Amino acid sequence: MHRASRLIGQLTNSSQVSPTPCGGGKRPTVVTITGAAGNIAYSIIFMVAKGEMLGFDHPIELRLLDLPQMEKNLQGVVMEVVDCAFPLVTKVIPTTDYKEAFQDCDIALLIGARPRGPGMQRADLLTANAAIFEGQGQALDKYANRNVKVLVVGNPANTNALIAMKNAPNLPKKNFTAMTRLDQNRAQAQIAQRLGAPVSQVTGIAVWGNHSKTQYPSVRHAKVQDGSGKSTPVRAAVNNDAWLQKEFLDTVQDRGAAIIAARKSSSAASAAKAAVDHVREWVCGTPEGTVSSMAVISDSNPYGVPGDLIYSFPCVCKNGEWRIVPGLEIDGYSKNLMELTAKELIEERTMALAKKA
Repeated sequence: MHRASRLIGQLTNSSQVSPTPCGGGKRPTVVTITGAAGNIAYSIIFMVAKGEMLGFDHPIELRLLDLPQMEKNLQGVVMEVVDCAFPLVTKVIPTTDYKEAFQDCDIALLIGARPRGPGMQRADLLTANAAIFEGQGQALDKYANRNVKVLVVGNPANTNALIAMKNAPNLPKKNFTAMTRLDQNRAQAQIAQRLGAPVSQVTGIAVWGNHSKTQYPSVRHAKVQDGSGKSTPVRAAVNNDAWLQKEFLDTVQDRGAAIIAARKSSSAASAAKAAVDHVREWVCGTPEGTVSSMAVISDSNPYGVPGDLIYSFPCVCKNGEWRIVPGLEIDGYSKNLMELTAKELIEERTMALAKKA
């Protein structure tokens, strides 16, 4: 892109914006969004710019990355961002260049990924995406802030995050995460509907494993609060294990496909909202008494999940760091499902790392 089109200019004076307590100072946070002309990004960009991710008084510098063939579409997105006159946005830079996109990046939302095309085998999809995330991992390693927080949204998200992490050896492994918060939100909403409760009263649902049909959305340690403030275990409140182990599980696991079938397009607004939830709690902390499902490096986890995977666990976040919740009792039913999804991730890793002859 030409220099004149890249630098859209100062939309506000960042020194006039007070930072949120979890925002880390007055310097604008550099947020890089890949696949920025795409469906999910079109929802998330405006949420980030408004302040829903880092706080309504924290300045943001947006870097919007996409492929050269999407340059015209990207310019249209930038026009809309400018026309919104967001007080928090100090600068918006559309680009097709990795260096410009990731230089001193604080938060990277890796949304762009190769979709599965007609006739494409799973191994081909994993290999194609491995090439994309290999390059993005190398760019993060070379240009990003050493404390960069990376969230991979583009599917297969867990394995794409693993590939990016492996190609950024100079960045801490803990910096790389994949999104399963969408699955947690879906599970929470299903339980709330079943019980006729406000969604805010359902806490403790955790998603284990892969963001795929093998994921395990668990209510084993979840609770629901009634109007008087009394908490009841979700399993007891539902009082129907057959529903929890079949219809509930199937609905959450198949929700993405159901949305595509209904609207002829993949989840966008719900995925964007989940990404905002993920990063906000990572940066600002999880509310007391809640957990955030985050796919993170499985090395040294307390549940016996094989290492060297990006695997979703229930986490709590404080001071910008995530921690896997320890000490949860795992029954035989849960253990079987956790092992099944780990097996799939191991298979994905093998296929993604396989070199073509």
